[in-house]
Amino acid sequence: MSTVQKVAIITGASRGIGAALVTAYRKLGYAVVATSRSIGRSGDPEVLTVPGDVAEPGFGARVVDAALARFGRIDTLVNNAGVFIAKPFTDYTDEDYDAVAGVNLRGFFEVSRSAVAAMLSRDGGGHVVNISTSLVDHADSHGPSALASLTKGGLNAVTRALAIEYAARGIRVNTVALGVIRTPMHPAATHEALAALHPLGRMGEIDDVVEAIVYLENAPFVTGEILHVDGGQSAGR
Repeated sequence: MSTVQKVAIITGASRGIGAALVTAYRKLGYAVVATSRSIGRSGDPEVLTVPGDVAEPGFGARVVDAALARFGRIDTLVNNAGVFIAKPFTDYTDEDYDAVAGVNLRGFFEVSRSAVAAMLSRDGGGHVVNISTSLVDHADSHGPSALASLTKGGLNAVTRALAIEYAARGIRVNTVALGVIRTPMHPAATHEALAALHPLGRMGEIDDVVEAIVYLENAPFVTGEILHVDGGQSAGR
């Protein structure tokens, strides 16, 4: 049995889903490189924190270089960092576009390009997991969010493209498309209304997301998949 410790990079790792993923990957035995703009030092020697903005040109390469310098390899990347701004389309500003596209697209591109290159530099393949939204498949007139659909729809498409491009090299690429998840960004007063948006009648929990990603991590025959964790939203209402 191999004793090589695997390594995961997790973006947006300081709170919510990202912080829970750090814990989950440590339980799987992975060393973790955790990054976000506000992340602090970790007391766990197997968790390296790298503060910074994924939308900044060159930051992805710095994160990957730090991971390789500390742990020597990269096996998994979870592109969890994301920005969501809900507005009528004509109310979006240039600043809104830069913020959403910067993190959701540029951030994905920056970190994934360098991480995949590191995976290709050795035998053994790797895994990239992206976080998307069921709004790509199930638009909602009560919550217009075209920039989310524009950027996260791009992630869905590139998931399939990269899964095919790198399948022969053993690199899998998957996406988890979410409904509304109970995190601190949603005030408690909104929970009842948000729960009603899902056919299952409740909001998603952080554990629902983490368990889906752990499933994908342990599913070596699954690639190019858009796994909906949305309480049935994408199926209909």
